[in-house]
Amino acid sequence: MGRVSGKKAFITGGAQGLGEATAWMLAREGAKVAVTDVNGDGATKVAAAINAELGDGTAFAWQHDVTDADRWQTVLKEAHDAMGGLNVLVNNAGIGSLGSVEDENYEMFRKVQEVDVDSIFHGCKYAIPLMRDHGLGSIVNISSIAGIIASGNYIAYNTAKAAVRHMSKSIALHCAKTGGQIRCNSVHPVFINTPILDRTKEMFGEEEGLKKLGRQIPLGKVGEPDDIAYAVLYLASDESKLVTGIELKVDGGISAM
Repeated sequence: MGRVSGKKAFITGGAQGLGEATAWMLAREGAKVAVTDVNGDGATKVAAAINAELGDGTAFAWQHDVTDADRWQTVLKEAHDAMGGLNVLVNNAGIGSLGSVEDENYEMFRKVQEVDVDSIFHGCKYAIPLMRDHGLGSIVNISSIAGIIASGNYIAYNTAKAAVRHMSKSIALHCAKTGGQIRCNSVHPVFINTPILDRTKEMFGEEEGLKKLGRQIPLGKVGEPDDIAYAVLYLASDESKLVTGIELKVDGGISAM
């Protein structure tokens, strides 16, 4: 317990899945957390549950469209003031789309880039100045193993998540050169049992769908949200104070093939 005691963390896409698991993980390890999501009611429910277990003032919630640069500035400032600072930014919000370069329509391709890539630009641009005055800082950008290993049927998602990986390195170098001890890293999950797999589970049934995906992974199983939350916890903590500009793969060995 207490691996991020005193930290103040801002987590996007926190109403479910990896974002919710990360909010709980950081809060249980001593951080205050700002839970944001385009689904404002969902974010509020997560924050209320955290406060019910860990005490009022542990979690705060905002409705937040991560594609809106103006909204980023408003919510970051409000979260900073509510928590008494900002040390950790977890850019988790994202969407995917199934389609090849011939099948995908341009509007959806652009939407995936807007949510998965542009949002991180906005978040980092406006969070970094707020983080500089609050000790060691950490930015954790959730990418995907799909940002390293491509598929012919995920042109938009592959492109976006690869961009997140390289953008994280650029941000890491900028922060290292401009002072303030802020680090930036990306996390690359394999298949994780979150709502993003619902379509596969609907097609094949939950048990068979998870087995089908698991057979593609050397360790033979789909991951759980806490597998990623633990990776974020390490990168958010001062345990990783010399770690910046890396891609942390949580992929069951698939990238070693």
